[in-house]
Amino acid sequence: MSNKGFVHARYQAIKVALAGIKYVLITQPNARIHGAFTLAVFLLAGVLKLPRLEWVILLLTVGLVWTAEIFNTAVEIAVDVISPDYDPKAKIIKDISAGAVLVSVMVSILVGLLVFGPHLWNWIKELF
Repeated sequence: MSNKGFVHARYQAIKVALAGIKYVLITQPNARIHGAFTLAVFLLAGVLKLPRLEWVILLLTVGLVWTAEIFNTAVEIAVDVISPDYDPKAKIIKDISAGAVLVSVMVSILVGLLVFGPHLWNWIKELF
């Protein structure tokens, strides 16, 4: 494969991946909630001027939640294609996938409390 062909193939792969992310954002209400919290987390981190390591921790945590949400959407669609009629096992698959998102969100909340807690506490103490 030529360099030009390689670059074009990578461009196409990125284009397809972005279309998938766009689909998730447009069709999944929870993804929009994740988006709002992602924006809030990054804005707060900027306002608090968090150190680089805490930014890395937040980026990884946010990435975990987004990855779980994207995979959950893919699993739900795949299950619907494979089993268009109600099937109790299909429901279990979807429930487990949704549970993975919930676990990632709970972990992100704990990480957020551990990262932001001390900074916010110091800010509150300075106000009073």
